[in-house]
Amino acid sequence: MARLATASLAGTAIEFYDFFVYGTAAALVLGPLFFPTFSPLAGTLAAFGTFAVGFISRPLGSVVFGHIGDRYGRRPVLFASLLLTGIATVAVGCVPTYGSIGVAAPVLLLVLRFLQGLGLGGEWGGAVLLTAEHAPANRRGLWASFPQIGPSVGFLLANGVMLALSASLTDAQFAAWGWRVPFWAAGLLAAAGLLLRTSVPETPQFKQLAETGQRASAPLTEVVRGHWRLVLLTAGALAVGYALFYAVSTWSLSYATEHLGVSRTVMLTCIMAAVAVKGAATPFAAMLGDHYGRKPLCLAGCTAAALWMFPMVALLHTAEPLLMFLGFLGAMLAFITMFAVVAAYLPELYEPRVRCTGAAVGYNLAGVLGGALTPLVATAMAHGEGPPWGVAAYLTALALLSLACFALLPETRPVPAPVVEAAPA
Repeated sequence: MARLATASLAGTAIEFYDFFVYGTAAALVLGPLFFPTFSPLAGTLAAFGTFAVGFISRPLGSVVFGHIGDRYGRRPVLFASLLLTGIATVAVGCVPTYGSIGVAAPVLLLVLRFLQGLGLGGEWGGAVLLTAEHAPANRRGLWASFPQIGPSVGFLLANGVMLALSASLTDAQFAAWGWRVPFWAAGLLAAAGLLLRTSVPETPQFKQLAETGQRASAPLTEVVRGHWRLVLLTAGALAVGYALFYAVSTWSLSYATEHLGVSRTVMLTCIMAAVAVKGAATPFAAMLGDHYGRKPLCLAGCTAAALWMFPMVALLHTAEPLLMFLGFLGAMLAFITMFAVVAAYLPELYEPRVRCTGAAVGYNLAGVLGGALTPLVATAMAHGEGPPWGVAAYLTALALLSLACFALLPETRPVPAPVVEAAPA
């Protein structure tokens, strides 16, 4: 299990590095370079628009790779998704700017971001099922949480590289070539991830399905016909998690640097510190899910998010590093209280024959609702001199929506069989 969990964690870390490095670049530099004819606000919105395309393509990736995972095995998904995302990310770092090739530059950016999302949409389902379907029932939450640590590691890698470049280069150097370096580094990371995954075995549950001839011939059709309500509920339930993460990691970075005058270095440091704590807290929250159940943790996380959004925005608006960090930390702890357990929760909600498709589609549809829209909506709403209370209200409304959806989902934590004492002789 330790070897499998390591392979899953490494793969998700690499793929989310690819995904996150684009979000950071969109917040800091892509607007002026690829949309120079726009106003600063319109350029930022356009850059976040290309960022959102990656989320829109993720459900499609979950359909494509989910079909592969349910028909041909979880293992092939791990290789194909990582390869696709790695190639697309390196290519982003090679795209000429608007000043060199005109309108073709943002078009190429859009296409490559779409391919990034396509690969990431397949990665999560394959990586999570690799651990969840190998893990013992009483520790499934813990072992399945390791792929959920991967996004934190990927985020820290992506922003650590960006932070180092931002601190060591002038603004002109960073805009000219420095922002491209993290994208080029993705090629080396993808090669390392593919090498690590060569020894990963297929999961026992898929082997059983293959041996007994019970694999789904059309997984998406079965999911749509038999589990559509479950897909919509899981998408709505997880939407606030995506919104929290990208409000902190992407929108706040853009807002603080452009409107509050906070330096890139300070903002990246505050955000990275909060995400590092989130990553460290992931297995502990997952163990609570194994002990108390998946649903109670999710309800607690949603409630905390709903209560924390206005304080978070107020703390952000102070532009004081320690206070901003505390605001981000509260949001990240609410987030991981939910997302530490969903890697076990979602697979348990679906039968094995359509699990790769169903769990991944619900998870990635939530990304469209929460991740794709949040930076766009928040940027459009954050005007004026005072704190952007409209952003806080938007995030609170999403938290309440997710709370309602989680309330309608069943509990899935395996309950140990009762011990039957032998009758006395």
